Amino acid sequence: MGDNHTATSSQRSLYKRRGGAGRLLFATRNSLAGLRAAVQSEAAFRQLLLLSVVLLPLAMVLEVSRAERALLVAVVLLALIVELLNSALEAAVDRISLEEHPLSGQAKDMGSAAQMLALILIAAVWGAILL
Repeated sequence: MGDNHTATSSQRSLYKRRGGAGRLLFATRNSLAGLRAAVQSEAAFRQLLLLSVVLLPLAMVLEVSRAERALLVAVVLLALIVELLNSALEAAVDRISLEEHPLSGQAKDMGSAAQMLALILIAAVWGAILL
C-alpha cells in the first residue's frame, strides 16, 4: 500500500511542479478539454448551455440594477458549475465500478439533488427579480 501511495504522490507532484504561465496554460487546456467533454457527452449540460444562451443575454438587456444583473448571471453560471461537478462525480463513480452499489447510487443521487437545487435557485432568483 505504501508503494502505491508513493507512486501516486510522485505522479501528482509532476503536475504540481508547473508554475507561472506554464501552469496557467496547462490548467486552461485541461479546463477546455473538460468543457468539450461535457458538451459532447452530457445531454444535461447541453440543455443547461442552451438555457444559458437564452438567459445570459436576456440578463444583459433587462432593466435591472447591476447587483440584480450579477445575481441573474451568477445563478445561471452556478447551475453550469454544479452540472459539471455532478457529471465529474458520476464519471468517477462509474470509473470505480459499473456494478450497482448503494453508495454509488447515493453519490449519484446527491449530485442530482445538487443540480435540482441549482435549477430551483435559478427559478427563485429570476422570479424574485422579475416578478
